[in-house]
Amino acid sequence: MNKASLLENISYQENDKPTVTVLLKTAATKEVRIVMKEGQFMKEHKAPFPIIIELFKGSIDFGVEGKKQVLKKGDIIALESNIPHDLFCTENCIIRLSISVLDTVERIHKI
Repeated sequence: MNKASLLENISYQENDKPTVTVLLKTAATKEVRIVMKEGQFMKEHKAPFPIIIELFKGSIDFGVEGKKQVLKKGDIIALESNIPHDLFCTENCIIRLSISVLDTVERIHKI
């Protein structure tokens, strides 16, 4: 059994980069926490495997293939692999990202 917290050791970075932390790793997924400060942006990118994004706290403008939608606390969205998307934080947020165990966190750090 593995246990982690989305709320412990939260760190909002002062620069333009979100804070990315792997919380858990299972046989199939990596559970990642992304902490973004209002005004931070993750440029358009693609994931090589399907992903699930849960907005645990805050609000973001989530762009999918050039179309924007507002995600707020409690919203969950799933994307298939290779779908272009971007994130703009409109209110300090905590995001839970589920990625394939075959994907790398280093890829997220480079965005």
